Amino acid sequence: MAAPLDQQDDPPPFACQECGACCAYAADWPRFSLEEDADIARIPEAMVAPDGSGMRWTGERCAALAGTVGEHVACTIYADRPIVCHDCVAGDEACLMARERHGLPLTMP
Repeated sequence: MAAPLDQQDDPPPFACQECGACCAYAADWPRFSLEEDADIARIPEAMVAPDGSGMRWTGERCAALAGTVGEHVACTIYADRPIVCHDCVAGDEACLMARERHGLPLTMP
């Protein structure tokens, strides 16, 4: 059994393109926080939430996420993704929380 999230020393090096759990964690994430208007304008309008607060949520995931969570995924706006997405770290506490929600392993095999 994996150690509790708050007791893991070094985060495991998960491959983000084999995961995508962070992009399918919660409808209010990712939110825009420090983006300039010009940064948000580069994101296709169809992928921005109707209230402009962040990315649109389609079904159970960010509208920019392509592929199957836990198998193979890609961000369709990778170069223009929000700052919160740039700040994601594979294997950190938030990553492990998202992986756990999707039933994905919390440690490397």
